Amino acid sequence: MKNLFIILVAVVFAFSACDKSEEKTVYNPSTDGIVGQWYSSGANVAVLLSTYFAIDSIYAKFESNNTYLVESYSAGAKTTYTGTFTQTKSGTGSIWNIVLNQSAPTAVTSEGIFEITTVTNGFTMKYEVAQTEPNISATPPTATAGFGSTNGGALSTWNIQTFVKIAE
Repeated sequence: MKNLFIILVAVVFAFSACDKSEEKTVYNPSTDGIVGQWYSSGANVAVLLSTYFAIDSIYAKFESNNTYLVESYSAGAKTTYTGTFTQTKSGTGSIWNIVLNQSAPTAVTSEGIFEITTVTNGFTMKYEVAQTEPNISATPPTATAGFGSTNGGALSTWNIQTFVKIAE
């Protein structure tokens, strides 16, 4: 009887240990795109951001419901940006198009491109966007022109950010 009780307890734990909500999904860059958590710091931060805005690191979380949260850090001070995004495959290699509709701290729209690469222990992302509304005389990069094409290439690589995917 004691053995039967132990077996029953073991069976109950076996079935309750794998709750459906705890199952992890495997990230696939060709279908998931930018969805997930990303981090950029040091030399990976775009020169434009590190030089002119003193940004030293950025955390970004893009949700599957097309919302995002970005936290940028400058000398320990955090600025949080939130909004919605759309992403579409560009048809040029593995580059995706992205449109970000920021709602906080101010309303702006940015457009650009990103590309995810598989590396030894995960993924990296090359990312370049430019604010288009309110208009600040910026033309966003395009997949056909490639990375470094913000403002017709005038910024060269200064606006290209590199992110590392945070394993979830």
